[in-house]
Amino acid sequence: MEIFDTEMLLETFIFVVIELIMFFYQLIYYLSRPQEKQRLYYLILLLILIVYNITGGLFPDPNINIPIVTQNSIAYGSGFLMASYFPYYFYKGFELETLRFHAIYGVLLFFLLPFLIFFVIVYSFNHNLDYVVRNGVVIPFFYSIVILWEILRGIRIKYNDWNEDSFVEVIAVYGAVLPWAAMPAIAYFDLGQRVEVLCSNSGLIIITFMFLNKSVTTARSEYQLLLELSMYGDKASVFEENSLNYNLTTREIEIVHLLREGNKYQTIADKLFITESTVKKHVSNIYEKTGSCNRVELIHKLEQRLI
Repeated sequence: MEIFDTEMLLETFIFVVIELIMFFYQLIYYLSRPQEKQRLYYLILLLILIVYNITGGLFPDPNINIPIVTQNSIAYGSGFLMASYFPYYFYKGFELETLRFHAIYGVLLFFLLPFLIFFVIVYSFNHNLDYVVRNGVVIPFFYSIVILWEILRGIRIKYNDWNEDSFVEVIAVYGAVLPWAAMPAIAYFDLGQRVEVLCSNSGLIIITFMFLNKSVTTARSEYQLLLELSMYGDKASVFEENSLNYNLTTREIEIVHLLREGNKYQTIADKLFITESTVKKHVSNIYEKTGSCNRVELIHKLEQRLI
């Protein structure tokens, strides 16, 4: 079913509306907590997906006063841009260091370059969409398999100390990647807008649920943290004020509070459902931000009023 006398299907329109609502909700949340860089990467991902759904849903349409060749180039270009950003999102958002080459250089060579050659240069001359699709998506198709494997490898390396919660997160993250690996094949066999939009959006739904769950968990942790800090009297407000002055994130404040209680790294990891290596990385960042060398100096700085 098409809507508003356009080429856009109802399913695509519904996804666009839902994603616009999610985008503005997440944008407001991010503006209130700009230190959460992962949410920023997610917002960029969501914005590109919205553009992809709109252009893919509307183009090509002879009723739109834009040359068909340009419409097709824009529609396919948004898809290539989305596929190119996906490895970067996992590299920065989930700190999968093994994806660095692919996120920065690989996508330029094996995603964006084939698009430029076939869908921009060749297509502008021969106007044969079938030809450029069948030739322009071959390299991206095989490279998407490589990316799929590299993301799996990066996840396995990062989560080498799995517990139940991190294992669920790993499966969810990897599940978000799988649908996009099929996108070149969908374009090659021209399976249509319905299959394309369902496939391209299903991965985002997984990521969105992860973000919502994380937001709820973070909000509960912050509330619990405030309740526990209130027991420290005046030191609580000083602690909170200093934490903000040192630009500590919500997660880092949680970890400092647990450190102050005398918990070991593994105990902190168990309480926060993260790995011990992640705790150590957070502690290292905390020490760097506060200029502290050890736990005692850190607590002393955060509980002492800054002059």
